[in-house]
Amino acid sequence: MLGIIRLIIVLPLFVLACIIGILVSLMRPFHRENTYTVAQLFSKLTPLIGIKLIVRVPKDLTESPKVIIANHQSNYDVITIAGGVTPGVVSVGKKSLKWIPVFGQLYWLSGNIFIDRSNKSSATGTMNEMSARMEKNNLSIWMFPEGTRSKGRGLLPFKMGAFHIALQAKVPIIPVVSSSTASFSINRWNNGYAIIENAEPIETKDFSKTKIRELAKIAHSKMLTKIEQLNAEVAVLNEK
Repeated sequence: MLGIIRLIIVLPLFVLACIIGILVSLMRPFHRENTYTVAQLFSKLTPLIGIKLIVRVPKDLTESPKVIIANHQSNYDVITIAGGVTPGVVSVGKKSLKWIPVFGQLYWLSGNIFIDRSNKSSATGTMNEMSARMEKNNLSIWMFPEGTRSKGRGLLPFKMGAFHIALQAKVPIIPVVSSSTASFSINRWNNGYAIIENAEPIETKDFSKTKIRELAKIAHSKMLTKIEQLNAEVAVLNEK
């Protein structure tokens, strides 16, 4: 029953947030701050799902171009880790997102980037375009290197796209991670805490394309360590 009540309340508010985001984006199509504005709107919905959100990501994190990598857990990400989005950031999403009613149009107008993973040459062209846009518009790129939602399976192996872009653009990589949301349920009154925090930047200047998997391995290890730290902190907070 609680889950149904929440859906009745939250879904219209989510759609309303999307419509507000579309209106803002129509006034300034593809503006570099649209994604940040929309992400902040979405993160305000967390209390309605019984989530206490703590965000420790500084807003000046992306004053210069960077590649942000984040863990991708579930549908809750759109309201939890979204709180860690900073100004001047656009995300990279699969091409099929554009067909989701309202959200797809919002995603496009916000200036986010679609990538066709099934077409290697098209995906390569998109990554080249991203690198050029980062330099021209002082943009940072947000990507989920796992490529899919982990759904409680822990941090999955990384795909190389984010690391190729970082090397090509010659920018640092910054992990932004969320504590585990695997136990969250729309039917639970109190889902407890979720903490979003960034780890130390990973410089890419000493890496070449031949060492890209080594770079990905370092990033994976840093994210895993940070997730474990946040999970331990959440466990203590939830006991209080």
